[in-house]
Amino acid sequence: MDKPADRHEPRPAGPVISLAHVDTAMLPEVGGKAANLGVLLAAGLPVPQGFCVTTGVYRQVADAAGVDPFGPAELARSRLASASIPEDTTEAILAAYSGLGEDTPVAVRSSATAEDLAEASFAGQLDTCLNVVGPDALLDAVRRCWASLWTDRAVAYRADHGMDQREVGIAVVVQEMVDADVAGVLFTANPLTGRRKETVIDAAPGLGEALVSGAVNPDQFTVDTATGRILRRSLGDRLVESRPAPGGGTRLVPRRDLSQPYDGGRQACLTDGQVRALARLGTRAEELYGQPQDLEWAIAPDGGIRVVQSRPITTLFPLPELSNDDGGVRAYLCASLLQGLTRPLTPMGQASFSLMSDSSRSAGRGTSPYRSAQIGMRMYVDVTPLLRSKGGRRGLLRAMKVADARSVDVLAYLAADPRFAVSRASSLTSLKAEFRAPHRLGLIGQILRAMAKPDAALERVQASDRDMDRTLVLPEPASGAMRLDFVERGLTKDIIPGVMRVLPPAAAGYIWLGLARLLLGRLAKAGDLQAVLRGLPHNVTTEMDLELWRVTTAVREDPESVRALTGEDPQVLAGRYFDGTLPAVCQGALHGFLDKYGHRSVAEIDLGVPRWGEDPAHIINVLANYLKLADPDLAPDRVFRLAAEKAEAKAAELAARAARARGRLFGRAVAHSLRRARETAGMREHPKFRLIMAFAVLRHQLQKVGEDLAAAGRIPVPDDVFFLDLAEARAGLRGGDLHGLVEERRRNYQREMRRRHIPRLLLSDGTDVEAAMAGQARAPSSGQTGALAGAPASAGTVTGKARVILDPAGAHLEPGEILVAPSTDPGWTPLFMTAGALVMEMGGPISHGAVVAREYGIPAVVGVPDATLRISTGDTVTVDGAAGTVIVES
Repeated sequence: MDKPADRHEPRPAGPVISLAHVDTAMLPEVGGKAANLGVLLAAGLPVPQGFCVTTGVYRQVADAAGVDPFGPAELARSRLASASIPEDTTEAILAAYSGLGEDTPVAVRSSATAEDLAEASFAGQLDTCLNVVGPDALLDAVRRCWASLWTDRAVAYRADHGMDQREVGIAVVVQEMVDADVAGVLFTANPLTGRRKETVIDAAPGLGEALVSGAVNPDQFTVDTATGRILRRSLGDRLVESRPAPGGGTRLVPRRDLSQPYDGGRQACLTDGQVRALARLGTRAEELYGQPQDLEWAIAPDGGIRVVQSRPITTLFPLPELSNDDGGVRAYLCASLLQGLTRPLTPMGQASFSLMSDSSRSAGRGTSPYRSAQIGMRMYVDVTPLLRSKGGRRGLLRAMKVADARSVDVLAYLAADPRFAVSRASSLTSLKAEFRAPHRLGLIGQILRAMAKPDAALERVQASDRDMDRTLVLPEPASGAMRLDFVERGLTKDIIPGVMRVLPPAAAGYIWLGLARLLLGRLAKAGDLQAVLRGLPHNVTTEMDLELWRVTTAVREDPESVRALTGEDPQVLAGRYFDGTLPAVCQGALHGFLDKYGHRSVAEIDLGVPRWGEDPAHIINVLANYLKLADPDLAPDRVFRLAAEKAEAKAAELAARAARARGRLFGRAVAHSLRRARETAGMREHPKFRLIMAFAVLRHQLQKVGEDLAAAGRIPVPDDVFFLDLAEARAGLRGGDLHGLVEERRRNYQREMRRRHIPRLLLSDGTDVEAAMAGQARAPSSGQTGALAGAPASAGTVTGKARVILDPAGAHLEPGEILVAPSTDPGWTPLFMTAGALVMEMGGPISHGAVVAREYGIPAVVGVPDATLRISTGDTVTVDGAAGTVIVES
């Protein structure tokens, strides 16, 4: 929680503190909820008066009751629910209660030290007791709040957020009960779309308990915060109300049983004036804390608004840092998702891409129409100039059709937004300048040469690879500063030219494929051209996977190796590999594979991610899975060979079809185009392969710098160097202490690792464009019940059991199971060799997953929204890779 100005008064001591005396500095004593209420009170917001039973009381009672933070949660709950409260503490609580009036109804709420913070809200995890009346009921409610700290869901929430169970304490807030006519929640930023300065209010008659528990469908109002204009309103049914029960507690009452006339939900429970007043109140709270807030509120019988809780909205995706001064809204496309990466990049990984992007623009490579941005520790590209240019918009949409099918509709939706209307001014000029830049013209010439002479182009790639290998060598011995200079030179001068030199063959292959598509026209049926791309030569990713299968074949013949791989934990086996104590056959085969491919990994575009050569547990786990594949017809080398044969046959069939329809010369043109496409399209993976090889060299040098910094006490451990950028690492070498910075970066990184949904297109006001589209109108994905729709990626139909995998590390995929994943990069592809089919939330026809699926001849559908949520492991699903549908059987 950000700290508004604290009141510098003496901090009250004792078991009970009035909310009027609470400030943010007292978080350890009063917990997050109470600290927030104290800030609101001090700022003059309408908060019901009350007091707080401090965390010290809880710790005293918990110790006396024998609560063990590492023991069974159920035992901790039962002990706290019946715990004895010290007599002096009981007297203090009851004295504060009597100060509110005799037997005044109160609300009793939990206030944990880890609750209602910017990092974790704990929303709904701890107990609240409403309409508590009388001393005995109050003490019981306090015990119930203490016990709720140890519910299974609260314990799991803390574990998921990396919180030490021993360190968390809980206070209890006691406030005057508001017998609300209407109550609800208010978000000062739209929680569904992420848009800032758009207030969303949910409201229902009666106490807010019915709304929060989901017992009632509320009225909802969306308000433009700046103008107060009500943008949207929807009325809920409001069939029941939560009301205070006689003698204490609450009860749900059907609205037909209430004294007021039942209107069937046709009339809003708030007037427009009340909606605007609530929005203004939310704005005050947001300005007070400096970040969007989630408020709970109630309207008392006298018409006054009361705020009973305020906490940060912890789920919002971060806003971009604007570098322009035109004042207009900007649009950012997530480049991380285009690379099959949902996880965050380490700070060093982010810095590396920023350096490469900046150097590419400044090294005479033309005026770029877009800029990179780091948002939420992911890579984004500012595509605003492209959207405002007719040619740029057309090119962007065309590119997304093959790279990420889901982005096409999102970009088209945004193109209709008047804020991104086509401009014929500077953006179009910059696009022309980019196209006419010398490096562009040179690249086009190289692609044409590759189209004409593919063998010569492949030889030039090999020569370029050798040049890059020679360039990326640092003579030893080298100082830390020399290593950082080497890394910076690689990122800014050496790597990008080397990668650009190996692009032409793949580009030539896909141009030939496009020419074949143009020639064939309607003669080509759905999936025909995808079938031609199966079993391509020169694909480094499939070559890697087939090499791993050859390792499996060798290991299978050695009983000792089989026993080790199938009987021991992969992490233990990884340790044995480094000790050299694996069975000889397994040790040698694994060493040979890692010597060639140890520079690869899952999320390998991040310099900060360990490579397989550093941690081979994932590869060892994949080997164990491969050993389960007993059917020789499913052996990956056989499958790949058959895929290549079928692709050649399909190319011949299409050429013959063209000849019959339009003549022999036409057929020969199709045959030539498809043959040339197959000769070089497999090189599509090579530029990234070379990039990752270069990154492995740079990572090794950074590890050496990390060792120096850790030895000098500047960072805790060597790998902390990847939570710095190059300038910060240099500062550490000069003597700067980086412990605090690394700790903060790691905390932010872990928070972003927990984030499941990443906006593929984000506006500078925080709007997740895809979420905004879904909120306006979500069309059914298919006419078939249980069918999900995506983009066709690899033809074929398979029915089988689904296996949902969010992280390939340690994953088990039985032969023939259908792999359902958020996205994939080459580090995932060893799993493909035993998969029956592939379903991905991200991607398009030329994304990594789609390319490799075609190589192995397994059906694939990509760009399926929320596939990992809508499909569960064990579901029977049918994947139609030609139609782009996934049918989930009920």
